[in-house]
Amino acid sequence: MKKIGLLLVLTMLVSFGSIAQQIKWVTFEEALALQKKKPKKIMMDVYTNWCGPCKMLDKNTFQNPDVAKYVNDNYYAVKFNGEGNEVVKYKNNSYSNRNYKPELASRRNSVHDLTSALQINAYPTIVFFDENGDLIFPLRGYQNPQQLELYLKMFLKDTHKEMKTQEDFNAYYSAFKPQFKG
Repeated sequence: MKKIGLLLVLTMLVSFGSIAQQIKWVTFEEALALQKKKPKKIMMDVYTNWCGPCKMLDKNTFQNPDVAKYVNDNYYAVKFNGEGNEVVKYKNNSYSNRNYKPELASRRNSVHDLTSALQINAYPTIVFFDENGDLIFPLRGYQNPQQLELYLKMFLKDTHKEMKTQEDFNAYYSAFKPQFKG
């Protein structure tokens, strides 16, 4: 009887572990350093502490087991507070938030220089970078797991490089069959 109980507990732990897979977030500088050892693309979640859709993206999309597994397997995942006070070195430049006010940490604050340099003007924005740390595309707004899947797979396979027109993207979009569960 004890063996059955132990087996049941182990089965539940294994099942829970696979359901509760989390994205392994790193800083932008860590991702850029990791790229030098093992080239992978970067997916950066640019969020703010006050942003409701950012919180929905965390809860509904980034905690989705299919999304977490795919991102962990294929990308370096970065969380970046678009109004935070982190100092970031990128492409021989140092970026900061000179006007950051700690008392506004959970409310609207000044925009980080890296946020401006990447031309991000809405939160959340998911920014994709290639294996050299060069910008591919900023994807604005909340994305559910299936919507994000389209971009994760398109950028991973460099399919976007074959798209010359909006019609090319529309054809890709129409033919895409999402596999991630909601």
